[in-house]
Amino acid sequence: MHVVVPFAATDPKTRLESVLSPTERSAFARAMLADVLCSIVEAGREPTVVATAPIDPAELDLPAHVFESVSVAVDDRPLTDAVNARLPSRTDSGDGVGDTDDAVAVVMADLALATTDALEALFATETAVAIAPGRGGGTNALVVRDPAFRVDYHGASYLDHREIAEEVGVSLETVDSLRLGTDIDEPDDLVEVLVHGDERARAPATLRDLGFELERRNGRVGVARREPADRDR
Repeated sequence: MHVVVPFAATDPKTRLESVLSPTERSAFARAMLADVLCSIVEAGREPTVVATAPIDPAELDLPAHVFESVSVAVDDRPLTDAVNARLPSRTDSGDGVGDTDDAVAVVMADLALATTDALEALFATETAVAIAPGRGGGTNALVVRDPAFRVDYHGASYLDHREIAEEVGVSLETVDSLRLGTDIDEPDDLVEVLVHGDERARAPATLRDLGFELERRNGRVGVARREPADRDR
């Protein structure tokens, strides 16, 4: 099974711009990417990061065994096109990246809560298509085993992918997973990283280093950011 991890290498996570500067967004995006790659490698796979611009894996500060298992491919096409070029296909695409009968998994780089166990459960599915949907109808991770299936990440892609699977006549399984269903896009999503993230992982550590902490608000939990002068106290 090939595992593809799409990654926006330039100006990532724009919906976090109200709480993070461009430099901070880049650091946080790379921290989440590193955590996802570690979980994939621990699940016994060798992921390929499909980045929109060149990135140096050495900058991710990965453990040696993870660093050795990760490769990077640059593809600046829209997400749908870049992924479809790498899905199972019995017809040579002409670009040398899509001619394979092997299963392909696509795991998004912002799944900061992803664990090895959650990914192993996804990889162990046996249907033609298996999808871990995200909140709001997105597709956070999937496995494709049938070359008749192609992705379309526009709009509520989970619903679209169910329709596509039905149209081409292939089986589809929905994987219900908190860990794979939580993608980090909005400021409110940072709560999930601090509540459910592994304390040893890079994403929660990065948020804490930036001064973020949990804050109770009228019986609910949110995040607050300490002022710079308070962060070392």
